[in-house]
Amino acid sequence: MKHLGILLLAVFCSTSGGALLYAQAPSVRGPGSVAEQYLFSAANSERAQRGLTLLRWDDALYRAAQAHAREMASRASISHQYPGEMELAARGHQAGFRFSSIAENVAQASTAVRIHEAWMNSPGHRENLLDPQSNAVGISVLSRNGQLYAVQDFGRTVDDLTFDEQEHTVASLLTSITPLTLLTMQEDARLTCAMAQGYAGTRSPSFVFRYTSGDLGVLPEMLQRKLASGLYHEAAVGACAPKDVQSFSYFNIVVLLYP
Repeated sequence: MKHLGILLLAVFCSTSGGALLYAQAPSVRGPGSVAEQYLFSAANSERAQRGLTLLRWDDALYRAAQAHAREMASRASISHQYPGEMELAARGHQAGFRFSSIAENVAQASTAVRIHEAWMNSPGHRENLLDPQSNAVGISVLSRNGQLYAVQDFGRTVDDLTFDEQEHTVASLLTSITPLTLLTMQEDARLTCAMAQGYAGTRSPSFVFRYTSGDLGVLPEMLQRKLASGLYHEAAVGACAPKDVQSFSYFNIVVLLYP
């Protein structure tokens, strides 16, 4: 998981430079102001030129960014956290964003063009903007006394899946690696998932593998090796609620393997 944010103390960039290739990405409601539209398009233009996945607009991230932009504009300063304000991950969670990573760029300048150029010329901000793991963004830009206060929040989304959907996704990956008979023992598998060790039910598995992940699209390497060994021919998958209450989202999974 990544939680990044680098303070941009000043902006001293000219507005000259090459033209941007504007790129479109799927959006929910999309940015509202011209400055927000520019920064959204400019970010995806930079990513498109490098073959990176385009960022989709996320309304929850936008709410988190907007709340922080209001703080910056009201104080006429920039920071990633003010006294009494929640830190970035907590702000994203409170706004309703489900994520496995989150990062933030902030800036103050007279134009959106200068803000984007400054971010791209700052290694830390550039890394956030071009992070291949990020797939969502929310951008808020507020104006005060001729200055723009911009917040650009990035994240990698975690899908909101039911236990059935989680189990089906993992089971499909298991059978894509080796032929397996999937056992109908959902209750025992889910109870096992919620246990710190051991297993539920009367049938003893040969191997129990518990893991947490923000992305169910890839199996852990150790589990892949076990499956590739050819020693197992039956399996059960269980999902359960995360054990910890925290800002970051993740899935709790157990895989039971039988000979």
